[in-house]
Amino acid sequence: MGLVVPGVVDEVRRIAGYSANIGWQDVPFGELIDARTGLTTALGHDVRAGAVAEARLGAGAGSDNVLFVAIGTGIAAGHVLSGVPYPGAHGAPSELGHVQVVCTDGPRCGCGRYGCLEAVASAAAVARRYGEAGGDRVAAAEVVRRAVAGEERAGRVWRRTVELLADGLITAMRLLDPEVIVIGGGLAEAGAALLDPLHAAMMERLAFQTMPRLVAAALGDQAGCIGAALLALDRFHAGFAAGSTTGH
Repeated sequence: MGLVVPGVVDEVRRIAGYSANIGWQDVPFGELIDARTGLTTALGHDVRAGAVAEARLGAGAGSDNVLFVAIGTGIAAGHVLSGVPYPGAHGAPSELGHVQVVCTDGPRCGCGRYGCLEAVASAAAVARRYGEAGGDRVAAAEVVRRAVAGEERAGRVWRRTVELLADGLITAMRLLDPEVIVIGGGLAEAGAALLDPLHAAMMERLAFQTMPRLVAAALGDQAGCIGAALLALDRFHAGFAAGSTTGH
């Protein structure tokens, strides 16, 4: 069985190490679920699992170097090389949401610092900034709709969000040199209203680097579930190759 969770995840020890949004720390999910179900559980990170799904079966299929970026309530990323997610040394790679960008009007992030990308450019940040600018309390999707319709206040908020996202993505691009960047999460539903100005803003920031393809995710909110299934299949195949399928 495959199970994916947010935060810092030790996939080898099957422990959810830390989640700022949920509040858990060092939870042995693998052992707990094994005991409840009688099955061996493959534990993974939700966004990295979604990245694997998009890289193998979705918008990144056919590319060996895929960066998946989920932009919703927060911002997170997964880097997939030849179909395999990069796990990092401590279970917390590609923490794009906590890359700090220059922003003087943002709130303190849940991690305790200022300037984290997810605190200033996530869907939650779009709604917050619109309210602070004098708008009514609406979701980010409505802010985008109003921006596209020509509302000046919404347009200012949206342009600022895109600029900050471009700052964060350019940093990731320079470090990882992906072939394709797949944008997922709730904010990706903005479609061309996000991808077109984001691509233009990233092009303005390029120096000598090659711009990767920038595409919308294909699997929607099912990416994490599909990724969890792939994680379980990978574990099964690894056990089968080793001569045992016990507990799978």
